[in-house]
Amino acid sequence: MGKLIQISGPVVTADEMRGAEMYEMARVGNEELVGEIIELEEDKATVQVYEETSGLRPGEKVEHTGNPLSVELGPGLIGTVFDGIQRPLPKLAEKGGDFIERGVHTYSLPRDKEWLFTPSDLGVGSEVKQGDVLGKVDETSLVEHKIMVPPGIEGEIDEIVSEGEYKITDKIATISTVDGKEEVSMLQEWPVREPRPIVDKLAPEIPLISGQRVVDTFFPVAKGGTASIPGGFGTGKTVMLHQLAKWSDTQIVVYVGCGERGNEMTDVLLHFPELEDPRTGEPLMSRTSLIANTSNMPVAAREASIYTGITIAEYFRDMGYDVALMADSTSRWAEALREISGRLEEMPSEEGYPAYLGSRLAEFYERAGRVITVGNQDNKGSVTVMGAVSPPGGDFSEPVTQNTLRIIKTFWGLDSDLADKRHFPAINWLTSYSGYLDSIEQWWTEEVGEEWRELRDKAIAILQEEDELREIVQLVGPDALPDRDRAVLEAAEVIREDFLQQNAMHDVDTYCTPDKQLRMFEISLKFYEEVLNAVEKGAPVEEAARIPVRERIARMKTLPEEKFYEAADRIEELIDTQLEEVLEER
Repeated sequence: MGKLIQISGPVVTADEMRGAEMYEMARVGNEELVGEIIELEEDKATVQVYEETSGLRPGEKVEHTGNPLSVELGPGLIGTVFDGIQRPLPKLAEKGGDFIERGVHTYSLPRDKEWLFTPSDLGVGSEVKQGDVLGKVDETSLVEHKIMVPPGIEGEIDEIVSEGEYKITDKIATISTVDGKEEVSMLQEWPVREPRPIVDKLAPEIPLISGQRVVDTFFPVAKGGTASIPGGFGTGKTVMLHQLAKWSDTQIVVYVGCGERGNEMTDVLLHFPELEDPRTGEPLMSRTSLIANTSNMPVAAREASIYTGITIAEYFRDMGYDVALMADSTSRWAEALREISGRLEEMPSEEGYPAYLGSRLAEFYERAGRVITVGNQDNKGSVTVMGAVSPPGGDFSEPVTQNTLRIIKTFWGLDSDLADKRHFPAINWLTSYSGYLDSIEQWWTEEVGEEWRELRDKAIAILQEEDELREIVQLVGPDALPDRDRAVLEAAEVIREDFLQQNAMHDVDTYCTPDKQLRMFEISLKFYEEVLNAVEKGAPVEEAARIPVRERIARMKTLPEEKFYEAADRIEELIDTQLEEVLEER
């Protein structure tokens, strides 16, 4: 046991700590605050403390526990709100009221609750290895929680309990291994900084369908992929993450509120329980785990929060689920790194961030992936990581954004000008990109329609041409443009306003199926091409671009699926007939 000799905010130093190891958990001070050893020099240990350190005094005890910072994994993860080091906030509120008391120790998962355990087909004498499913617990109406053989255990089942209600610490099986008998419960522990084992990573060939047209059609992310949403204040990062959490075709959502303002996280905590899962009608919280570490909570716990979130996501991935992890935001996490690095008196890099900022970001994002999980079942699961970035002043050249761009493959750059125009999602189609277009093209061709890639590339080219023409208009005015260029400006509005723009609050338009997206895409591009053809044949630009069917095109995104396709066929007919009428009247 050591004793405190120096205190610098969340970073403290203790001596007489010989035998301690890096990233080992420690209990700091007489109140036994939770900390983690981050630096060792002879018998001195530097500890980052995950709780408020005011009031600590030199000479108080510091005890290392022998275990790394770990999370508890088992029934009880879903529907619970944790802090950055997986302490359940409702339990902390019971003990300390509206404010989190220091030194409060509580289990992450409930020890007194009994769960109905149903054993699998594996019986006594079955050979098992890590990841094999011993049974299941219906944790919520949406999540079948699979009880797996913990990592590192392999052998023959000696004993397995029958169906019944058990606590997570109760023995459910005994496995004979080469080292002796191992008792297995429903509870696992895993160090947060170490990725959970897998058999192999798979190619990112299946898109994560979000129902957001600009995402799915223009800049898709694959299941097991990585995406970043950078944007300045008020550009809609949090609302975008809410939409992705609600509508993405994943079974589990892990939402990490990392260093955001308290009122924003409060909105999440109040809003999520009220959200309805669109596929089942059940509350969205029935398949969601929330980690809340706001900007006024201890800064060191903010640094740990994304590791806590990714470990929980990997655990559900190992069950064969597709998991979406939202981190809001990695900028606040990087600021925590910067503060701790400053306390350690490390040599700063650009804008004061530590030199290892890029490698730490890479460690986090590289734990995403679509994988073959360990175990005999040959399961496949995925973790898709989507991180918001909050660059100061919306400056994408700052270090966190730039280091993130080197790692992720899908970039959804939010634009403050679009946000000011109430264009949602405010994803700038000229600066955003996706590195998954080639790998998911086969899925779109087989499942939706083979013309997707051709239409997508054509629309991007149109929007780029429109942007170039708008720059010319600012210099010389629209009247100086040839008729064809004016037609491009008029007709491209359909793609921007009627296809890319969505209303997150509208019952129908908040989500758009891939089939409907492709049909809307076809109509938008048909309108564009037919208007240009009519103008080239001599039709007046304003009359061709403002034919009456234009209003129907604007309203087609609000049509429910059962009415849309019939209306779409009629819109195509009207485009042809009304443009012919314009040409005949010429």
